[in-house]
Amino acid sequence: MLQETLLTAEGLKELEEELEQLKTVGRKEAAEKINRAKKEGRRVIAVGTTSVRTLESAAENGVLLPKRGETRIFIRPGHRFQMVDALITNFHLPGSTLMMLVSALYDREHILAAYEEAVRDGYRF
Repeated sequence: MLQETLLTAEGLKELEEELEQLKTVGRKEAAEKINRAKKEGRRVIAVGTTSVRTLESAAENGVLLPKRGETRIFIRPGHRFQMVDALITNFHLPGSTLMMLVSALYDREHILAAYEEAVRDGYRF
């Protein structure tokens, strides 16, 4: 896998190029189901940051295209989401590229509140 070095406010980060791992996105019927859900006003909830990157990189003009391949998309605050409305994910290290992706979907106050609860209640991550 190729790696790209990014200069961010936190310093140099390595963003690993990922394979689009959702094989179903490469199938026409899966893309049609997701597009139908969006058209009907239903939410698309991604499970995991790789799913977010996969769905967003396969979208063009608000439509999910049935394609397969690699993605180098770097999602950070300010990203205009085309497909994903919400995310279920693990906790990520502050300042990481994965935390930047999460921060693109949710505001800092909500993220910090979740982390404070996790530490207070002894969640393991």
